[in-house]
Amino acid sequence: MAISKTRNMLIEVARQLFAKLGVENTTMNDIAIASHKGRRTLYTYFNNKNEVYQAVIESELENMYKDLQTVLSKKLPADEKLMLFFYIRLDAVKKVVFRNGTLRADFFRDIWRVQTARKAFDKKEIEVLKQILQDGVNEGILEMPDIGLTAEILHHALRGLEIPYIRGQIDPLNSDSRRYENISSLIFHGIKVKR
Repeated sequence: MAISKTRNMLIEVARQLFAKLGVENTTMNDIAIASHKGRRTLYTYFNNKNEVYQAVIESELENMYKDLQTVLSKKLPADEKLMLFFYIRLDAVKKVVFRNGTLRADFFRDIWRVQTARKAFDKKEIEVLKQILQDGVNEGILEMPDIGLTAEILHHALRGLEIPYIRGQIDPLNSDSRRYENISSLIFHGIKVKR
């Protein structure tokens, strides 16, 4: 318990330093000093700064996943749960970005490393989407030819909305009911005229 508590504290201190100074400008010594732990303690948990950075990314993604899991526990019809998932998902990404500086910050420059860590998160997210969609099919609210493929498509669509949403270029989750209705209509009815 104390081991994971110390490790988590070191990760949080490093996250704050990376957001403030940038990853390249933060040293292992900076992390040790800011955490009020010796370098020896820091090196007990991490071999180098790259490992610390990887742990910070994984921690942020795990927090996002916990936010998404709360949707599954809600007692809502699947269509409402799916829309809630979209709200929580986009806001969770925005929260991570604002906690860690802007999109131009060093923290987000190493896309390859972030993408590598994100692969596991993406799989978990798709599983949550599949569960919501399966619940919708079971409830008789939703129908689709392939739940897994639909979950993947929705996942990629959400990823495509991340940067424009964070930059404020689009706000599909605005309280304006027309936007909500448009998104809902697109997802649940598509754009083709029903005959």
